[in-house]
Amino acid sequence: MALALKGLEYEYIALNLRKDEQRASHFLAINPQGLVPALEIDGTILTQSLPIMEYLEERFPDRPLLPKDTSGRARVRALASMIACEIHPLNNLRVLRHIEDVFGADAEAQKAWFTHWAVSTLTPMEQMLAADKRTGRFCHGDEPGLADICLFAQLINNRRFGVDAEQWPTLLRIGAACAELPEFAAGVPDAQPDAL
Repeated sequence: MALALKGLEYEYIALNLRKDEQRASHFLAINPQGLVPALEIDGTILTQSLPIMEYLEERFPDRPLLPKDTSGRARVRALASMIACEIHPLNNLRVLRHIEDVFGADAEAQKAWFTHWAVSTLTPMEQMLAADKRTGRFCHGDEPGLADICLFAQLINNRRFGVDAEQWPTLLRIGAACAELPEFAAGVPDAQPDAL
């Protein structure tokens, strides 16, 4: 979504995470952590979503993902980090597999785990966005940015686990605004070349 918002062309290389293709030796040579995403640009390998988006922001400043003012940038980074650092790491496939393998967490227990971490972060995020006059059509103003990319992806992920999003009307409104944009629509899992 960040690449599309920046108007950058890229080659998409699919890895099936359910088949552990990210653990294949050719990908581990690119990212020894065996995690996605990884972006190669001008011979440099970048990993982790937030640093990749920050790199794109610095390298390609047109259609900014961050506000111009310092406090606005800090606010957007905090909102993005709430999802990228507090929800996503606990809800990704490798963590869900681990709690299944080590603790016997079946599908229902995994859903409860996922839902707990989503609700515990998205509820205060809803309150923060609803109460702040800097919230516009998107998380910060009327142009999409870094926090919106993270939020939109999380809302899609929540649907996999049937998380009730009606409790977050501001988040849903922002998610709907994102879904209207072709750059976001092109980034949904079902729109990828390897979608099943």
